[in-house]
Amino acid sequence: MKKVFLAALSLALLLSGASLGAQEIDFAKYGPNGKECAKYLSYYIEYYNQRNYDAATPNWREAYKLCPPSCSQNLLIHGSFLVNRLITKNAKNPIMVEGLVDTLLTLQDQRAQYYPKYAATALNNKASYAANYLKNDRKRVFGIYEEVIGAIGDQTKASVLFNDFKVAVDLYGAGELGTEEVLNIYQRNLAMLDVINPATELEKKQIADFRTNIENLFISSKVASCDDLLALFGPRFDANPNDLQLSKNIVKMLSLAEDCSDNDLYLRAVTSMYNLEPSADAAYYLYRLHAARGNVNDAIKYMNEAIDREDSDVATDASYYYELAIFCFKNGRSSTAYEAVSKVPAMDESLAGKAYLLMGTIWGSTSCGSEEPERWGPFWVACDYMNKAKAADSTLAEEANRYIAQYSKYFPQASDAFMYNLVNGNTFVVSCGGMRATTTVRAIK
Repeated sequence: MKKVFLAALSLALLLSGASLGAQEIDFAKYGPNGKECAKYLSYYIEYYNQRNYDAATPNWREAYKLCPPSCSQNLLIHGSFLVNRLITKNAKNPIMVEGLVDTLLTLQDQRAQYYPKYAATALNNKASYAANYLKNDRKRVFGIYEEVIGAIGDQTKASVLFNDFKVAVDLYGAGELGTEEVLNIYQRNLAMLDVINPATELEKKQIADFRTNIENLFISSKVASCDDLLALFGPRFDANPNDLQLSKNIVKMLSLAEDCSDNDLYLRAVTSMYNLEPSADAAYYLYRLHAARGNVNDAIKYMNEAIDREDSDVATDASYYYELAIFCFKNGRSSTAYEAVSKVPAMDESLAGKAYLLMGTIWGSTSCGSEEPERWGPFWVACDYMNKAKAADSTLAEEANRYIAQYSKYFPQASDAFMYNLVNGNTFVVSCGGMRATTTVRAIK
């Protein structure tokens, strides 16, 4: 009390005109009630600094009535703390709490208005207060979130962006918000999360978590069916097929919706992304899409483009060649499959065994005409590759041996081979179906 008394005495002397050895106070910044404003400012601050908040509160109230918000930012910051205390103390009095919450929100608006350097802090706080104290009024909370996001943009906290979308989903469920509005909020909020510059690794992780939470909420809420998304984005894409961001949004949205990637819009959007921002990954993705649709020529084209791009490394290219070979073989393109897989062993030793096994399988399923030597040749080549497969990868030995046993049944009798001047160990060139290989004659005695 002694400190308060001295502070009040000093202020009284100042207000009476005594200089106390210093310049007179300029009360202009304290507004038309400058002297009274300064007095109550002094009173409440002294109590506040002593943490005597019960005594500080009535004096702060008087200061807040008398003083313009521009006179002191602390008037608004301290006031937020004191009003928060009053809300907690009067939690069982809803009428009083309602008024206090309105005051608390107004304090944040005033801080943002009169101290624009701190507007983002004040309005993010406003959003948090709305979340805490207006839980039963979703529409009002949503309005505050949207107001805050509109005012401070990419300075909005990640938590606010998540809560904003969550309330939007709740309003959608209650029939108070339309599908397109929710989708637009979803895309906007994710885009805003992408431009937040985290100050710490912890904040970076929190932002990533909020992004995941928004995406999971979108999926679980089933805000839009695949048909809704196609109806919404189809015309947009038709109007702006070269809009990269739009194409990315379409791919993202359709990917999240259930069973919504097997349609022309999805394929066209991915193709647009690739044309506007080419990459090995995008080309590979197009291969997968066309392969799933049975578009063999397009699938081969995009896989080769993925392999040829500089942003794809050798190991990846080897796996791509192997995958392409399997796809081509299954679709009756044996020579293309053989050409692709034959490049794999030199590129990646770890895939050599599987590559040889596939090469052997391709030859073993190849028919080379009606003449006997031509019919025997593919089985000799097939066994050559099966032996290479188990030599390169011992885990393939059992499978390779099964194939060898199967193909050996088609070797000629020695007498039949002799009729064509062929004996064991002779070199024999096999050429058919666009493939060519050199092997050795093997006849059964």
